[in-house]
Amino acid sequence: MTADTRVRPAGTGTGASRTGPAGRIAALFAGCLVLLVVALFASVMFGSRTTSFGDVVDVLTGHGDPYLTTVVESRYPRTALGVLAGMCLAVAGTLMQGVTRNPLADPGLLGINAGAAAGIVTGTAFAGATGSWAALWWALPGALLVGVFVHVLGAGGGPVRLVLAGAVLSAVLGAYIQAVTLGKPKVFDSYRYWVVGALGGRGWDVFWSMLPFGVLGVCVALLLGPGLNALALGEESATSLGADPAVLRAAGLVTATVTSAAATAAVGPIAFVGLGVPHIARALVGGDFRVQIGFAALLGPTLLLAADVVGRILLRPQELMVGVVTAFVGAPALLFAVRRMRVST
Repeated sequence: MTADTRVRPAGTGTGASRTGPAGRIAALFAGCLVLLVVALFASVMFGSRTTSFGDVVDVLTGHGDPYLTTVVESRYPRTALGVLAGMCLAVAGTLMQGVTRNPLADPGLLGINAGAAAGIVTGTAFAGATGSWAALWWALPGALLVGVFVHVLGAGGGPVRLVLAGAVLSAVLGAYIQAVTLGKPKVFDSYRYWVVGALGGRGWDVFWSMLPFGVLGVCVALLLGPGLNALALGEESATSLGADPAVLRAAGLVTATVTSAAATAAVGPIAFVGLGVPHIARALVGGDFRVQIGFAALLGPTLLLAADVVGRILLRPQELMVGVVTAFVGAPALLFAVRRMRVST
């Protein structure tokens, strides 16, 4: 039995799918943009001290009192980081699902997060790496190496083998991380907060360190959209349309790995954003990756900021880490994706 899990463009054509009338796409885009704006306002409104919409407007227009201004502005870095991390994770997941034609492809499920974590722990424990910039440069090679190994081990075995390869490597790296952190208490102290996944406690330096990788990754992903449409039709069809499947896969996987590793280094492993958002985008606009990637870049930040706000409200004045919230939301999404996989004999 084989699982037919290829992500195909909606409709027919020569690689560019039909996602519906332009007016419908524009309306959906406007709706997603409004949701993102609402999430942005909610992110700067809610915290241990709730501020009203009018208070936020006063601060934005320069009319807030000094204390209120300090409270609202202290939430700017985590909000900006949530936008960038959500965008990177969602776009990375969309790329992975498109390149592998596997609806279960996700930076976390394929071991990318574990590779980034192992890289950061290695740099901190043995090279004295500290700070967001150093963490980023240790996370990237770790994530890239794991990404390559997973796809080599899972090549030709379908989506199940790919996910199993990611699970195996994640388990091995998890044991390595535990061994290192338990043997080095100082490393464990810094790692235990990062590994949960959180937007709080990060400053503008983390955002600026991550920004070039996020912007570059999204731009490259948009350029790969037409090629992914061709690849979704099959390798022979893609080649006949002038696309090189090997180059597309390499470019897509490298871009997805770099963007997800940058997000993971900055905010820790955030589960299921890269898995769930591509499914939502595909349900809204169809399988045209030129459109789907753009919608994922809007929906990812909205989902991550909403989860962060929920985490701040539930345990006020304390907060629940955003990685925990997304795990609770994402688990049903994973089950739903598995149930939708069509199995044929």
